[in-house]
Amino acid sequence: MADHRFITHQADVRSEAPASTPPELDRRSGRQSDRSHIDSAAVVLRRWVDPVVDRRGHDPRSRYVERFWLGVLGPSATWLLRRLADELSRSASPTVRVDLVALAQSMGMTYSPGRSSPFAKAIQRCVMFDVAHHTGDGLAVRSRLPTVAERHLRRLPPALSWEHDRWIASEADATDDDQRRAVRLATTMAASGDCLDQIEAQLVAVGVADGVAAQAASTIRATHSAA
Repeated sequence: MADHRFITHQADVRSEAPASTPPELDRRSGRQSDRSHIDSAAVVLRRWVDPVVDRRGHDPRSRYVERFWLGVLGPSATWLLRRLADELSRSASPTVRVDLVALAQSMGMTYSPGRSSPFAKAIQRCVMFDVAHHTGDGLAVRSRLPTVAERHLRRLPPALSWEHDRWIASEADATDDDQRRAVRLATTMAASGDCLDQIEAQLVAVGVADGVAAQAASTIRATHSAA
């Protein structure tokens, strides 16, 4: 795959807030403050740490997100999340500075300050659906997405909702042996030079259940990111 990079340089983390900082709240209303536009062309990107979701969530680049979050977030926001996940996984630092002009151009859009452009709306949708939140100097983005909420599933086509139920059941029914076998297969595929983005689909093609394949592919991706 093409190596898309938009980092201008690693951010200085000494003066930055922790990655787990929650969205800022309006002190009078208790609601999240309106920080839905980014006026700088270069922003600091950091991981949104959520121990609960990070333990069992779904990689933004996974088939689960493509199949079930896509209809919720929309294509632009989904692709944006994937690109931001790539940036964070490549960096040894918990924060990186991202050039929004280059990022928007790589996605066939243009960057402009404010909230009216398609690129700005993609950022807004990520915030709206709680997969990103604004910080004082940029964005905190989830490295793992939660399971799609029932209220969102009801808006998807019935066939897709049924597929989601089957997917979640395959995760619940998987044994430790099932998971270990899938990880061994994924490890062999990666060692053979297979693209990490294709391993999950290859596991499903050889008969591994969707949920098990997703977890195994995520394990291999995390191992390679840490190397």
